[in-house]
Amino acid sequence: MPVGFPIAKLGALVIKQVAKPLANIAKSRAKNSHIFRTYVLMPPAQFYHWCEVRMKMYVMNITRSKESAPIPRLNEEAAIELGANLLGEGVIFGIAVAILAFEVTRQKEKDRKKEEKEADFINSLEHRINELAFANEELDTKLRELTRTIYATQHQLQELTVLIKEKTPTPIK
Repeated sequence: MPVGFPIAKLGALVIKQVAKPLANIAKSRAKNSHIFRTYVLMPPAQFYHWCEVRMKMYVMNITRSKESAPIPRLNEEAAIELGANLLGEGVIFGIAVAILAFEVTRQKEKDRKKEEKEADFINSLEHRINELAFANEELDTKLRELTRTIYATQHQLQELTVLIKEKTPTPIK
């Protein structure tokens, strides 16, 4: 599929370019709207930051003790920036999933139509076979009837020849 791969890359690039303005809009709305900032952008960003720090600590084999300080929260500007980036990536992922779901649905519909067409073709062949079998039976019946008629005619002919022989006088020599 040499043609499909560059098209897929181009499609992904287009989706990313479309998502960047959405992320910028989210950033500007976050600066202007306290509700959007507090409930939409910051919680996923703080959760992502918490998961990232925990994973880094696990990879570096640093264990937290009960005495150690909790993972520090991101400041508001960093959380808004990270939340906007997460939202942009989420939009890209959502669009990609929607495109994939559309393709899968389209392919299933195409396969269903193909199977339906094949089933119709098989049904028409079966119908034609049944018609030919019926025609064959009809011809076989006619052949048997003709055979009986021939035997009956042959039998009548023999009877007639016997009667004719009995009725005709034999010439004297």
